Amino acid sequence: MKELKISLYSLLIQEFIDKEPIQKFKAGTILFNEKETVKYVYILVDGAVSLGRVHVKGKEFILKILNGEELILEYQIFKDQPFYYYYGKTFTDCEMLLIKREDFEEFVRTNPAANSALTAWLSTRYLKAQMKCMDLIMNGKKGGLYSILIRLCNTYGVPVEDGILIDVPLTHQELANLTYGTREVVQRMLKELRELGVVSYEQQKLTIRDLNYIREAVDCQRCPIEICGIN
Repeated sequence: MKELKISLYSLLIQEFIDKEPIQKFKAGTILFNEKETVKYVYILVDGAVSLGRVHVKGKEFILKILNGEELILEYQIFKDQPFYYYYGKTFTDCEMLLIKREDFEEFVRTNPAANSALTAWLSTRYLKAQMKCMDLIMNGKKGGLYSILIRLCNTYGVPVEDGILIDVPLTHQELANLTYGTREVVQRMLKELRELGVVSYEQQKLTIRDLNYIREAVDCQRCPIEICGIN
């Protein structure tokens, strides 16, 4: 009989849901900043959270946007006095379960199922990060935007009559922050895609009308959604 594997998220919810209250956060709330000592592991129950860095010159970079049932585990596990390498900020109104770092580490250290699930989760995260880096390095600024659009479709895409609606509001600046480019460059590239009928952009939401065009432009390998996402 094939063993049923339970996700790390599910195991943490089962273990801590009756021990810690679910907390609500307004959009734009700073959860933690770079270099702050890690106090909590955040279990995202509802909403979206952005993780990123601010360059010394003030330029902001969004590394990923986590949504739905996700973990915010952005530090070196099992290290004495670890700190955050990124900032964490709520992208929308959120509900989260906060677990003390020490309690989380004790749980995954002593629970075999949680330890196995953590290993699988970290492996997927590693592959996802590698694929994102490869896309940005190999395909330049235009390919970087195109690959982000594919990832946004996989994470937030909702089928509609004329294509795939990316059901999260994104300004041109936020798209630039995701692609490590400038707002002006992103605006120009989106204008080209609109003129070609590949995308539309209304009320800060993108609709991808011709996903195959974007995929062919970056030689998309059609990786599984768990690997090719914005989270």
